[in-house]
Amino acid sequence: MAEYDLIVRGGSVVDGAGADARTADVAVRDGIVIEVGAVEGSATREIDADGALVIPGIVDIHSHYDGQATWDTRLQPSSWHGVTTVVTGNCGVGFAPVDDADHDKLIELMEGVEDIPGAALHEGLRWNWNSFGEFLDAVEELPHDIDVAMQVPHGALRLNVMGERGANHEDATPHDIAAMAELAREAIEAGALGFSTSRTRNHKTSTGAYTPTLTAAPDELIGIAQGVGATGTGVLQVVSDFLDPDAEFDTLRKMIEMSGRPMSISIARNPMVPDAFRGLLERVTQANADGLTMTGQVAPRAVGLILGLECTLNPFVTNPVYREIADRPLAERVAALRHSEFRARLLAEAGERSRDKLGGNLISRFDLLFEMADEPDYEPSLDTSLAAIAARRGITPEEVSLDAMLADDGHGLIYLPFLNYVDGNLDACHEMLVHPYTVPGLGDGGAHVGTICDGSFPTTLLAYWGRDRDHDRIPLPFLVQRHCRDTARTVGLLDRGVIAPGYRADLNVVDFEHLRLHKPTIVHDLPANGRRLLQRADGWRHTIVAGRETYHDGVATDALPGRLIRGAQPAPAGT
Repeated sequence: MAEYDLIVRGGSVVDGAGADARTADVAVRDGIVIEVGAVEGSATREIDADGALVIPGIVDIHSHYDGQATWDTRLQPSSWHGVTTVVTGNCGVGFAPVDDADHDKLIELMEGVEDIPGAALHEGLRWNWNSFGEFLDAVEELPHDIDVAMQVPHGALRLNVMGERGANHEDATPHDIAAMAELAREAIEAGALGFSTSRTRNHKTSTGAYTPTLTAAPDELIGIAQGVGATGTGVLQVVSDFLDPDAEFDTLRKMIEMSGRPMSISIARNPMVPDAFRGLLERVTQANADGLTMTGQVAPRAVGLILGLECTLNPFVTNPVYREIADRPLAERVAALRHSEFRARLLAEAGERSRDKLGGNLISRFDLLFEMADEPDYEPSLDTSLAAIAARRGITPEEVSLDAMLADDGHGLIYLPFLNYVDGNLDACHEMLVHPYTVPGLGDGGAHVGTICDGSFPTTLLAYWGRDRDHDRIPLPFLVQRHCRDTARTVGLLDRGVIAPGYRADLNVVDFEHLRLHKPTIVHDLPANGRRLLQRADGWRHTIVAGRETYHDGVATDALPGRLIRGAQPAPAGT
């Protein structure tokens, strides 16, 4: 009888603890790493990893699979990119706790904040829960390809306790705060990993209203944090505009102080306030120096939009001529846009007359629009923008953008980098990624399905920063540690992210030399035939969750070993 269930033989092991790569075997039994080194025993299955990297499973702590996890066994696109654990319920949005009368409100909130089609949510969500614990039970009923952990969202708490008063941004009373704190405590005790809230004006419902949590007063936030802290476990997650950083950080620090719980915040470089991110990093550093555990979640590339004829946005969506055909099937729109007379009318209406604030005017920033190739360039040179191409060709940027979208029978895509791309490069990303109190995050897997496709961040992190960038490359052991062990520790999952005896056997075998991304594509695989962007990658040879292979060269196996994680997980004994 074989001694092990699996042995990964002869790979270059980057263990997630920061050590340099070493050639070693990894032996697995009962979903746990048993031995790392020269393994003499036999296994039911062996994987030849000679010439490949062996790294821990990636722990993605910022996703929005709250709905998808209730109807889909495969949490793609994240599971295509080496991710073996996702944390959902970020940004204060989610689906529990909930009264039956508030289903539509939570759908409108998720649809608006995270661009997940309302029709898909209406059809996909079973709503066989009210409490957060019942929601966890519903998620646990379905097997998954990767592990999933849930956070309790502030938006749902506020609506559940305050009803219309909460939606209308009224101040919470002491009774309201106590009730929300109690629900948060119950959620943590039922298995929620933490609590999340949103403080940004970028988050609106599908009806245009600001997220209910935007103006929550400090006593409300601190009170809920204390409810979490009463359990002795759980994490706090915040996204904020930091319009008044002194007052905001005072509140955040008090949340940590009064609860005793760690916090992570979203940090990115905003072109409107290009140096503000450094101030946030300084404040995070000071908080840690003062004994408060605070971590910044940062992105490995620009946060940007994807535009196209199949996407939510394109440069012509406000053009009155385009609106004549906007609701037609793609093939009919492509035919019309290629017709010389229609094209002439469309371009004649282009320009300032057809622009409004949709997309914050970004969809008209042709100096920041770039055609996406099959292997996308996420740090494109400004001289390759649509505006620059148009200037060289002596035509309008609208013409260039139209041709770009009509490529590949109307499947052409345009990339619009925004956050983190202030100077036309990703130098700010490097600065954030190597900071001592940050971890990679913000991929939003499962969200922004018609405008953003950043669930592929892990592939960018390894391939671009660890191999391809022509300067400021980051050592691979550091990158792996950050997106495996360090992300796991940030949210209290101490049992994974490291390849060592006693840890979860979540592993990736990676053809590092050929690790690359493909251009996103639109698929209609959500409930109600809902549309979303998905992005494939080459180079992920084997992804293993709890000792069972879930993907082989990007193709799913029959194994669904992923489980719901209920709460923080202790480190292996003796580590």
